[in-house]
Amino acid sequence: MERWMLKNIKYDYKKMMKELNCSEIIARILVNRGVSEKDRAYKFLNPSKEQLYDARLMKDIEKGADIIKNAIKRRLKILVVGDYDVDGVISTYLLYTALSKCNAYVEYHIPDRVKEGYGINESIIVNAKENNVDVIITCDNGIAAINQVKLAKELGIIVIITDHHDIPFVEEDYGNKKYIIPEADAVINPKQLDCKYPFKYLCGAGVVFKFSEILFDLMGIPKSEAYELLEYAAIATVCDVVDLTDENRIIVKYGLKLLNNTSNIGLKALFEETGIINKEITVYSLGFVVGPSINASGRLEQAVWSLKLFLSDDVNEAKELAKKLHVLNKERQEITSNGVEKAVEIIESSELKKDKVLVVFIPDIHESVAGIIAGRIREKYNLPTFILTLAQEGAKGSGRSIEEYNMFEELLKCKELLDKFGGHPMAAGLSIKKENIDLLRRKLNQNCPLSKEDIIPKVTIDMQLPLSSITMNLAEEIMSLEPFGKGNAKPLFAEKKIKIQRAAILGANKNVLKLKLITSNYKLIDAIYFGDIDEFNKMVFDNYGEYEFQKMYEGMQNDISIDIVYSININEYMGNRSVQLVIASYRVS
Repeated sequence: MERWMLKNIKYDYKKMMKELNCSEIIARILVNRGVSEKDRAYKFLNPSKEQLYDARLMKDIEKGADIIKNAIKRRLKILVVGDYDVDGVISTYLLYTALSKCNAYVEYHIPDRVKEGYGINESIIVNAKENNVDVIITCDNGIAAINQVKLAKELGIIVIITDHHDIPFVEEDYGNKKYIIPEADAVINPKQLDCKYPFKYLCGAGVVFKFSEILFDLMGIPKSEAYELLEYAAIATVCDVVDLTDENRIIVKYGLKLLNNTSNIGLKALFEETGIINKEITVYSLGFVVGPSINASGRLEQAVWSLKLFLSDDVNEAKELAKKLHVLNKERQEITSNGVEKAVEIIESSELKKDKVLVVFIPDIHESVAGIIAGRIREKYNLPTFILTLAQEGAKGSGRSIEEYNMFEELLKCKELLDKFGGHPMAAGLSIKKENIDLLRRKLNQNCPLSKEDIIPKVTIDMQLPLSSITMNLAEEIMSLEPFGKGNAKPLFAEKKIKIQRAAILGANKNVLKLKLITSNYKLIDAIYFGDIDEFNKMVFDNYGEYEFQKMYEGMQNDISIDIVYSININEYMGNRSVQLVIASYRVS
């Protein structure tokens, strides 16, 4: 069951159309995304590098860059400490590359997911001291490393933190939050309350890019060379699923242009290995092809393979590394698929299916895919989901949430049961003693603020749009709103009582449903559906009978009528371009 929700915000769309020289449909889409002021709307429709904010507005960024500049002059040894996901790998690459360009004495370290876990830890700091490291600079981690930073300072190491994660806090009396910042020499994170940077939703690589801008300026390196880093920041921005609004939108829009003409040997090898060479690199390419391949090495082996791919200047080495990542990703896909099946089986055969917060313990899955499995289960049941598995000590796992449930804050209420945890409202990671897992499940559900209405899947529709109003010009205008992603979802439209002229099942795996739909002015328009085709067929069969069902697939006139929610695409094939709808949801009229 789904609830279709049509946005209907009252606004002077005629005025907006004139100011922006756009259609009413585009004006409505912008207002639906909270972009209504003339200047903001113009920037949204015409993003450019010149609209990027002044990096100096970010707290401690000049201080941190100045520390690094002095360290370079004094030939101090600098260690970059990153993370094993896409954002962490890209952040490490960007920081290492930027420092190398400044002739720094620099090395890098990405923690092993299983042996070391997330973020900088005490063993990394002790090893750094033993290896005569003078300065540690983190990327995509460090904001919660209170004790670790304290140890580094006691050992005489200079510490700079660059991060984007939420600031840790403790709850005091009356629910007041006391935020805790590590006592590093510089803490660069736009989410700090006293940071005046106007955009708070950069990913880790986005923060590193801003840091590189300032460092290059201090070192006399042209700004154009900092902009070259945007192609990598774009990968991390898409793959870390931060909001594609404001500055992130500019990073991705400009970064995609660079990626489509990249000179990076490793990236080109990965494009070739994954079959996207000579194809347009899009948000989809990054999120579903490039990103998972980079992630796979950190999940199943070592993230350093991905980093070395980016750093490679040897074609043969790059090809070998790209092949390794691609093979690992295929292995990861199989492991994930098996894990999802196990999770569903556990839920359906137990009391868990009555819960509003799913806590599923699967002892024998690889801990690196727990987050992916949690995401798939969350999608299936539309419930906050934690997937836990056995680790070297106790259990570890990841959670994925729905918009109505702040996962990080709910875990805070159970912190006495947890060994370690961290994350965002929509995602979290945790470690826990095995005997505390059921206690965690019970407490999360007892405290769960979700109502029955909250857990009904919602489909938010931008506007009702007759199929007869869809033209190539409109499709192109909608494409100008790209890149689409979190915070800038692809526009969804809806229409009722659509007649089907013909249905066909396509694809090597018979997993694509193609429909020819009849518009109100008796023209035909193509639509495709990537969901559960058996479920669609059952809906038609149950409501219209076998005879009408057969006629639909044979292209004969029939009585079938459906309501649809859809997006508008441009299909390019053999040099021809045509409008094509992608059906997101459907129901019997």
